[in-house]
Amino acid sequence: MPDLLLELRSEEIPARMQRKAAGDLKKLVTDALVEAGLTYEGAREYWTPRRLTLDIRGLTARSADQREERKGPRTDAPEGAIAGFLRGAGLSSISEAQVVNDPKKGDFYVAVISKPGRPAEEIIAGVMPGIIRNFPWPKSMRWGAASMPKGARFAGIDGKGPESLRWVRPLQSIVCVFGPEHDETQVIPFEIDGLTASNVTYGHRFHAPDAITVRRFDDYVTSLEKAKVMLDADRRKDVILHDARDLAFANGLDLVEDEGLLEEVSGLVEWPHVLMGEFEQDYLEIPAEIIRLTIKTNQKCFVTRPQTGGEGLSNRFILISNIEAKDGGKEIMHGNGKVVRARLSDAKHFWTRDQGDMPDLDTLEASAKKFDLDLRKPLDQRMAKLDALNVTFHAKLGTQGERVARIRALAQELAKVTGADPVLVDRAAVLAKADLRTEAVGEFPELQGLMGRKYALLQGEDASVAAAIEDHWKPNGPSDRLPEDKVGLTIALADKLDTLVGFWAIDEKPTGSKDPYALRRAALGVVRILLERNVRLALSEAFRMAYVPNLYFHPGRTEEEIADRIYKPDLLSFFHDRLKVYLRDQGARHDLIDAVLTPDSDDLLLVARRVEALTAFITSEDGKNLLAGTKRAVQLLAAEEKKGTVVADGVSEELLKLDAEKALWAAVVVASKEASDAVASEDFRSAMEALSKLRVPVDTFFQDVLVNDEDTAIRANRLALLKAIREATATVADFSKISG
Repeated sequence: MPDLLLELRSEEIPARMQRKAAGDLKKLVTDALVEAGLTYEGAREYWTPRRLTLDIRGLTARSADQREERKGPRTDAPEGAIAGFLRGAGLSSISEAQVVNDPKKGDFYVAVISKPGRPAEEIIAGVMPGIIRNFPWPKSMRWGAASMPKGARFAGIDGKGPESLRWVRPLQSIVCVFGPEHDETQVIPFEIDGLTASNVTYGHRFHAPDAITVRRFDDYVTSLEKAKVMLDADRRKDVILHDARDLAFANGLDLVEDEGLLEEVSGLVEWPHVLMGEFEQDYLEIPAEIIRLTIKTNQKCFVTRPQTGGEGLSNRFILISNIEAKDGGKEIMHGNGKVVRARLSDAKHFWTRDQGDMPDLDTLEASAKKFDLDLRKPLDQRMAKLDALNVTFHAKLGTQGERVARIRALAQELAKVTGADPVLVDRAAVLAKADLRTEAVGEFPELQGLMGRKYALLQGEDASVAAAIEDHWKPNGPSDRLPEDKVGLTIALADKLDTLVGFWAIDEKPTGSKDPYALRRAALGVVRILLERNVRLALSEAFRMAYVPNLYFHPGRTEEEIADRIYKPDLLSFFHDRLKVYLRDQGARHDLIDAVLTPDSDDLLLVARRVEALTAFITSEDGKNLLAGTKRAVQLLAAEEKKGTVVADGVSEELLKLDAEKALWAAVVVASKEASDAVASEDFRSAMEALSKLRVPVDTFFQDVLVNDEDTAIRANRLALLKAIREATATVADFSKISG
């Protein structure tokens, strides 16, 4: 069976787009071929900075013939209906249709439509132009004549016609070769926007600029390798990583690995060559995080550290060149070193200025008084400046200073729940956002929090306060670490709850896949803190506390109205959704979560403990048996309630006639009391064990007792007994929602 080789070669594709683009190409082409009736054995995509390549093996040479029977109208149908049938079936005369008899409906027409298969070459040539023209690049461009202003002409060509090709970067050539593994192959010469597919490609821009003629994938890869192009991106990554490790080790250093940077640099080179540069030792006075980000962001280079261990860096860095230089890379290393030194000089300037006094301290006194700041300390000055400048947090949610005031007030209330030192909490809340006005964070926003911690320690803050400044942003995702101690945990909760309540107040909630303010991430952070740090917090009350400073968003409404009508049902439901995601990721069954979670559940830690206990119980033999009996009782009761059958308000012992129902009622009374007491003390396992005592009497009841007795009073009493079972088990969970 023949194979297909496709290459789209262009100017350099941005590294961040390459992997997805190659995957998109594979999906679009294979889907189109299958849709056209072809099959294939396997397909793999490849990419370099200048090309997207697709290797499809075992493609069928021709699509199968198709035969379709299309049912038409009855033979005595109106002429209009018959004419429409002929048009739809592509028939010129009704004589070309068959007449089929249906014993019930009479005679009707059937069109037999035969579609002969098509050669794969024809199908490929037909689908490729559309795929290329409509390729889903995040950003694309026109070039040459097509990029000229509308109405302009160049060489007699209208500059911006509606059909001119858009591509991420100028498309330069197309390879499309089709044929068997060992025999001759052929070019499928489709054309798009003046480019015609051929069997000619080009290697490395500098090392091998001559044309290369290819026949199939294997010699294509070999030819590119000779022309200094390593086609496989994962192989390029592996070469870069191992060569960088080896070069660092040879110089007595360890490579500081960075998967994101490795992915990016592998998309910047076709023929990776690893070199080492250096900068002056003096720059190591700058925090390692700043050095690493400076070198990574500006020069796409890796940093190294001494093999002795520790967090400090060395003054050597690893750079990846796309050229195998004749001088061994000396000029390249020298040039990169100059740029790195210039960038580090800027970073050192930022670091030094952030530790000095601001020039306008006299203008900051009002803000300093408002937040109890000490203007002799640099970080306090930056917080005062943040407030004095009225830096906007959100147009409808006020300034950063106002937000800090809200977080400060909320954190004091939350400290009563978390057990954190209120004095340290207050200081951490005041300084948490201060580093937003530092030059280091202005240059590298991803360092917010981390730089605040460093500056706080430099000015003598308590270690817990410094840690909280960094940790109040955490956890920043499902795998990020949690705050280190109670102070950081308290500020993190206050920060996230203020964000969520504030955006709910202005009706800026996530919709579908859109979540511009990362509110889902904030809610998941709260869930993780509460469950993983065993914090008992009533969310409804927390919403109320966070909402108090924001009443002006809903003029004319009281705090109680907003909390009850908006936050409690809606925002609480949003937290429930995040809780379900978290618990399912931890292995909990969705039906058990639903059985425990009620619309009013606002103690998420309690919900998690209930789910844990229910999971253990329901997988035991007693649990399985009780579930079966309880569900039978609940379902029978629900069916009778739906029919309007009378159910007594309570169980009357005088109407209990049979031993089985008397025994069940006695067991329900005991189990209800024991389960309620256990739930009140939050001993859910004991509550489950108490309920498990109902297993035998429930089974005996259904064996010996007819619920729907002819005597209406007895029937109503027995239904009340079933209702008592439902109420007893409901103290722990809604068993009707449990599958099985």
